[in-house]
Amino acid sequence: MSNPQIHRLLEMVKESGGSDLHISSGMTPKIRVHGRLRPVRQEPLSAEQCENLLLEILDERRIEALRERNDLDWAYSMPGIGRFRANYFRQQHGMTGVFRLIPEEIKPVEELGVPQHVERFCEMRCGLVLCTGPTGSGKSTTLAALIDYINRKHSRHIVTIEEPIEFVHVNKKSTITQREVGIDSESFAQALRSVSRQDPDVVLVGELRDLETIGLAITAAEMGYLVFATLHTNSAAKTIDRIIDVFPEDQQAQVRTMLSASLKGVIAQLLIPRSDGKGRAVVNELLFPTVSLPNIIREGAIHKIVSLIEGGRGSGMQLMDDSILQRLKEGAISAENAYRWAADKKRFQPMLDRAKAK
Repeated sequence: MSNPQIHRLLEMVKESGGSDLHISSGMTPKIRVHGRLRPVRQEPLSAEQCENLLLEILDERRIEALRERNDLDWAYSMPGIGRFRANYFRQQHGMTGVFRLIPEEIKPVEELGVPQHVERFCEMRCGLVLCTGPTGSGKSTTLAALIDYINRKHSRHIVTIEEPIEFVHVNKKSTITQREVGIDSESFAQALRSVSRQDPDVVLVGELRDLETIGLAITAAEMGYLVFATLHTNSAAKTIDRIIDVFPEDQQAQVRTMLSASLKGVIAQLLIPRSDGKGRAVVNELLFPTVSLPNIIREGAIHKIVSLIEGGRGSGMQLMDDSILQRLKEGAISAENAYRWAADKKRFQPMLDRAKAK
């Protein structure tokens, strides 16, 4: 059987050092390299060409799922190239497919540029640890590094619940069970409801996307499991607010109490284009457990989180803006990008003005 046509485009993602491939009806295929989309050919694809390219690599079951929902999350393996996380969906002009290259090698946190302090979360026996940030900020990569750390150092049963499975882990000291939503379980919530019967020590939840999943993740942490999960928020304070705000008002006091007992930390993450044009620099906000954190969550005094992190710098905590400033001082990122990504714009305005005056 001849190679599917799409293979050449997927090979080009790896060859160009790119992260994503976009294929859409009426457009030329584009590859995202260091955060920017670049066309890979001149002519746009017709709706028919696009559909043929995308459907050629789907099996019957997935074609049926796409037909039913007009939306499909899945993973595709290309021997010698790597795995891709794919999302297919229908839009105004026809079909679209977006492929994200998943690195074959799981790198340790120090190679990712993430502070090594985060490995402390792996030594905890129970609780909820949230890795947060926008889409494409490397959350899955950071969590894969933490799961791999546990796998190398400890003898535990790790259950991952993902849509789709991204990094494929090989058993080392630990035993790893990877479950894919849509194939091995109907939903994140259903997989979480049955996880206690699987005797886990560590549970990874790919995404906390609704009230039920969030509630079950908090409950699993309360039951004595170490739970890692992701959310689309940019700071520790916003993460805590987001979780509580998902619940109806009459349940929020109870959720605050549960979260105050179970939340063990937040790793917020952003990727900022490097000033030398070679990739992106990782910046992190880190919140670790302290004696006063449960009270702050219970009382709803989330504004105190910033000063809590500032006071915990000696123990490895850091604010996102401090991490951005550090990268700017190192020369890794430009003043323009530091200003653009910072929360406190006033703090970075003088540096931006100096850069513009040069």
